Amino acid sequence: DPAQTDDNYPQKLFTALTYSGDGGGSQTIGFRPDLVWVKRRDGDQGHGLWDSTRGTTKVLNSDSNSAEGTSSGLTAFGSTGYTMGTYYNQSGNTYVSWSWRANGGSTSSGSGDLTSTHQVDPSGGFSIVKATGDGGSGDKTVTHGMSAPPDCILAKSLDTASNWDTYWSSGLTATSYSLRLNTNDNQLSGRWGTVNSSIFTVKYNYTWLDSNDYIYYCFRNIEGYIKVSTYEGNSDNNGSFVFCGFKPAFLLLREVASDNWGIYDNKRAGQNNDSGSGNAVLYADEGYDEENQASRAIDLLSNGFKLRTSNATFNASGTYVFLAMAHNPFKYALSR
Repeated sequence: DPAQTDDNYPQKLFTALTYSGDGGGSQTIGFRPDLVWVKRRDGDQGHGLWDSTRGTTKVLNSDSNSAEGTSSGLTAFGSTGYTMGTYYNQSGNTYVSWSWRANGGSTSSGSGDLTSTHQVDPSGGFSIVKATGDGGSGDKTVTHGMSAPPDCILAKSLDTASNWDTYWSSGLTATSYSLRLNTNDNQLSGRWGTVNSSIFTVKYNYTWLDSNDYIYYCFRNIEGYIKVSTYEGNSDNNGSFVFCGFKPAFLLLREVASDNWGIYDNKRAGQNNDSGSGNAVLYADEGYDEENQASRAIDLLSNGFKLRTSNATFNASGTYVFLAMAHNPFKYALSR
C-alpha cells in the first residue's frame, strides 16, 4: 500500500494542501516538491508559482502576463517541506497549495535546438523544462526529458510581459493551437509544432522569443496518476461523467470556447456537495477569492469526476480540456 511507504506513489509526487497564514515568514508545509502553486482562498490575490529550477525567489502568476518577479512568497524547498515567506503567509488569511515533485532540483541538459535543462519526476509523467532562445527566428525544438510525448504543456516567458500558452494533445482545433492560461480568450493558432517522445516544437514570438528564458511545465498521461483529456458538456444538472482511472486530487479545466479556467481539489470545502453549497472553485486566470457555489458543483469520484451543474462555465454544450492529478492510485481509492 503506497500510503504506508515513505516514497509512496503518488502522494510524494503530488499533493494539494490547505493552510492558514501565521505571518511569521517561516511556516514549513507539505513534502519536498519542485513546483509549488499557491492561491489565497479568502481574498483577491494573484496565484504564485515557484519551481526549484528557477529558485525560491522567482515567482510567476498564472493570472497575469507579467515577467518573472522577485518574491519572498516561498523561501526554501526543504527535505521535509517548503517554507512560505510573508506574502502568501499573512496572519489570518487562508491559502491552498498544489505541489509537484520532479527531481529535487537536479537538472539534465537537453539536446534540442534551444539550450535547455529539464528535471523529470520518478513516474516520468511530469517535467520542468527551462530553455533559452538562441537569438534567431523560426521553429525551434526543446527537449522535455520524458519518454513519451507530453499531453499538456504550460509555457511562459520569464523575461518579458507575455501571455501563458498551453498545449493540449486533444480537444483543440489542431495541436498547433493554444489556450492562454492567464486569459479567457478563445483558442489561438500557430503556437506549437511537432511534439514527440523526445521534443516539442515552439513557434517564434509565441512559445519562444529572441534570447529570452522560458519555462515549460509538461505533463503526460500516466495510468493511475495523471489524466489529460477532454469531455463534452451537456448543459444539464445531470452532467457528463468523465473517467480518469483514479479519484482526482487536483483538476484544472476549461472550455475550448472562451471561458475561465477552473481549479478544484480534494482538500477544500464543498467537495461532492458535502457542505450543501457546491464545490470550492478557484480560477487560474483570475485572482478572485474562492467561490462556494452550487452552480459550480462537481463530484470527485473514485474513478473520475461528474458535472453536477448546468452552468455554462464548466458544463456548456461544448468541448472542454482538463488536467487531473491523483492522490492515490485507483487500486487503493475508496469508493464514493
